[in-house]
Amino acid sequence: MAVRPIRVFGDPVLRAVCAPIEVVDDGIRALVQDLVDTVELPGRAGVAAPQIGVGVRAFSYNIDGDIGYVLNPVLVEVRGEPQPVGEGCLSVPGLWHDALRYPWARVVGTDLDGREIVLEGEGLLAQALQHETDHLDGMLYLSRLTAEDRKTAMREIRESSWF
Repeated sequence: MAVRPIRVFGDPVLRAVCAPIEVVDDGIRALVQDLVDTVELPGRAGVAAPQIGVGVRAFSYNIDGDIGYVLNPVLVEVRGEPQPVGEGCLSVPGLWHDALRYPWARVVGTDLDGREIVLEGEGLLAQALQHETDHLDGMLYLSRLTAEDRKTAMREIRESSWF
């Protein structure tokens, strides 16, 4: 379908809790295709529906060439102690800070046909699962930064060319 533009910090859709997908129709099918097309670009690990302006619970992922999507994902389990991990976000372009993330995560959701999807793993996959489900709850990774790093990030945002 289409690579969609990414909404950036300050857009209200990024702060809203997303609605569950109740019915899979042509609009949801098109949204999924757009999410997949948008995440396929180099350097992208995940794109959540609100990042392309749609307030529903869906995201796409691109981890080590494994590209897919999940509808109504729920972060059902994390393991280990949260660790600071270097992280960025398409909706906060140009910034890179250490966010606290669990080293392992599991998300359960469905595909377009209502079949269960289970995504689980460590490393970048675990980080992406947490990051994308945060987006669906209206949270940006900036909320996972230490107070000092968040203050620095907010200054960087104010000084950025895109804000």
